[in-house]
Amino acid sequence: MQLNGLIFTLPKEIKLLIGAFVIVLSIGFYTGLLFVGETSSTNPNGIEEHYLGNENDDNADVMHFKKSEQEMLTLVHNHVLSMSIIFFLLGILVSITKLPKKLKLFLIVEPFFSVVFTFGGLYLLWKELLWMKYIVMFSGILMTLTFALATFVILYQLLQKKVA
Repeated sequence: MQLNGLIFTLPKEIKLLIGAFVIVLSIGFYTGLLFVGETSSTNPNGIEEHYLGNENDDNADVMHFKKSEQEMLTLVHNHVLSMSIIFFLLGILVSITKLPKKLKLFLIVEPFFSVVFTFGGLYLLWKELLWMKYIVMFSGILMTLTFALATFVILYQLLQKKVA
């Protein structure tokens, strides 16, 4: 079965279903990013402070306490499971788009590495492997960029009438 470009031949109802799914999924994904921005920080030291606490910092604006092991395991468990399902479904949709093979493979596989590095990195950071905050930051950015590109490609190609 030829998957490359299959998205152009789908019936209108299926295209509408896929489009609605990708839009609602994107709302959820970007809302999660807003939550991250509100609760931790968009810099490596803020990430460290959010998970390891800052109770010894007299100059801290907001007091954070080190997360418990139960909190960390719950966070890692929930995010790895939910993000793997999200990226599995998104990967299936990317597989039916028309893209160069290497770009398509990158968009399909990379998010799984980023999920492991981001959330595994948070756990290792919590275990006080402090340099992991940079891995978490980089992999989180890469995961977001990959998500954005994949969803853009899917939505753009859903709106196309014919194979370009």
